[in-house]
Amino acid sequence: MGAIDSTASDEVSAAELTECVMRVAHQIRRGSMASMAKLDVTPAQSRALRTISRSADPIRMGVLASTLGVVPRSATGLVDALEQAGLVQRTADPSNRRQVLVSLTAAGRARQQAMADARAEAGDGLFSVLDQHERRVLADLLKRLSPAPERPNPAAT
Repeated sequence: MGAIDSTASDEVSAAELTECVMRVAHQIRRGSMASMAKLDVTPAQSRALRTISRSADPIRMGVLASTLGVVPRSATGLVDALEQAGLVQRTADPSNRRQVLVSLTAAGRARQQAMADARAEAGDGLFSVLDQHERRVLADLLKRLSPAPERPNPAAT
């Protein structure tokens, strides 16, 4: 595959970089939506399942809403749908019975793994034009621009 060639005269504007990133993000989103549709999961449900799966312990509804950047009522609707599908379960918080904890069921963990596999497969197709060195450079640059999401603190809020 072609190596990255950069010279001082190859200046790239922020606008051009933004356009390139947006095009790739659109490709990723389109592929992801197609993969998730096959798994009978909406993009919002997919984000919720990923967020819940990142927490070592059951996560409070308020923390889930905050992490997803949605109002609590929207998180409740997402969890309702996921619970109806058998992917999550709600339990009362033993330290505060007014709080509700959410965790993945065995079926939810399996669906989360299937989603991760589908994302990896889509990524393999998209990034197949890059050799290992180019992938490492791209990953390092993207990490500098967007740090990894923090793991939710299930006991917060």
